[in-house]
Amino acid sequence: MTPQVWYEDFVPGTIMTSAPRRIELADIDAYARLTGEAHPVHMDDAFARAAGFPGRITHGLFNLALIEGLKATLGCFERSVIASLGWNDVKFPAPLLPGEEVHLRLEFVDRRPTRTPGRGLATERGFLVKADGTVVVSGDHVILLLNRPEDE
Repeated sequence: MTPQVWYEDFVPGTIMTSAPRRIELADIDAYARLTGEAHPVHMDDAFARAAGFPGRITHGLFNLALIEGLKATLGCFERSVIASLGWNDVKFPAPLLPGEEVHLRLEFVDRRPTRTPGRGLATERGFLVKADGTVVVSGDHVILLLNRPEDE
């Protein structure tokens, strides 16, 4: 089992990086089917090109969700994070195209204890980054993080 990042281990300034993930047209299609969000910039090459893109682009919220999915692949938050409390300062500075690879860069920003013993609030800043270094989406995620169990 992958070692967990507990509240005590969440040190501001720490940076974690995921393995890359290649984006496919099937990802865009599946997201559109799942959510019902089938705007033509995501589903129609001609429309996307007329809008100034090289072709179909991913949905912005798909990209934000990839931050969480790639974070899950790290394995170190499976038992320690018990709630997502919200996202702040989310930005979508660049489009993401099928065929491109992205990875997660996760920075630990801040933490503070809660009134409830055994847990604390933490802010992590996620960046979905293309292979060339271009940031596709970024945002600050507030999570509820457990303290290390006594048996760990």
